[in-house]
This record gives sequence, structure tokens and C-alpha cells, in this order.
Amino acid sequence: MKKFEEKTIQSKVLYKGKVITLQVDEVLLPDGNKSSREIVKHPGAVAIMAITEDKKIILVEQYRKALERSIIEIPAGKIEPGEPQEETARRELEEETGYTTSSLQYVQSFATSPGFADEVIHLYFAENIEKMSIKATLDEDEFVEVLYVTIEEMESLVTNNKIYDAKTAFACLWLKDYMKKM
Repeated sequence: MKKFEEKTIQSKVLYKGKVITLQVDEVLLPDGNKSSREIVKHPGAVAIMAITEDKKIILVEQYRKALERSIIEIPAGKIEPGEPQEETARRELEEETGYTTSSLQYVQSFATSPGFADEVIHLYFAENIEKMSIKATLDEDEFVEVLYVTIEEMESLVTNNKIYDAKTAFACLWLKDYMKKM
């Protein structure tokens, strides 16, 4: 038994959409009592930290309906069924930025909101990137603007809440450390 494990007694799917499934689990708590847990199931995602030859970090700005505002992020996207994570990373880099790479370095995976969701983001780094002659097509409901920033500018975007998501704030910390060693 895992420490503090909550054993599932039953699970009920309330909603199944294109991106998420919402379920409610009835669980047995470690003390023998019962409770319910609302859980968002997500297929997982990748995010890519990409740096140009002149040491600019590639970011994208897009509107996030859940927040009712535009934010600036590192390129990222949902893993499609059966798609290897590295392939998703390359696809998202190409679709959102118009760049490609032959070399992706896996950095780390982390949970986004473990209190209610099982989504895990797999973070990759791409340094040797090339501008594509023909840009890949964005999803039909996706609109982004590509930005090129220094690490100092990225830090300022975090401080000013223009970068507002955890994956990009984490990427800023990682990139700052990485760039010190360059």
C-alpha cells in the first residue's frame, strides 16, 4: 500500500470531450472513511524551450479562454493518441513557431494541477533550430504570435504577469540557469 493511498471504490464519467474527461471517483480514505474526488483526465502534453542561434528564446502569445486573456508561453501542445512525446514536441514547435529541429533534449516531466487533474507535461529543449521554408499549419482554432526574447526580457514578462502559466515560469528558471553556463 502506498502512503496515504485512496482506494477507488467506483468511478463515474460525467463528461468526455476532445481534450479532457471529467470523472468523479468514490474513494476509501486511509482512515476508513469515504469521500469523492472530481478528476480531470488529460492525455498529457509537451512543451518546448527553443533558443535561436543568436540566443533568443522563442515564445508564443495566444488567447486562453479559461483565463479570459492573452498570455505568453513556450510552445506546447497535447499528445495525440499513439504519438511519441518527442514527435509531439517537434510537431508543436513546427506548427506554432515555423521552426524545426533534428535534436530535442528531454528535460523533465511534471504534473500541472495534481489536486484535480492527471495532466503531465513533458518538457524538451531545442537549441539547434532551423527556420522552415514552408511553415506547418496551426490547428484551425489556434491563433498565435511568435516572439523572440532574451532571458532578461523573459524574466520581466514573468514579473509583469504576461507569462502567467507554470510551465513557462519553470522554463524561465531552467533557461536562466542553462544560459549562465553558455
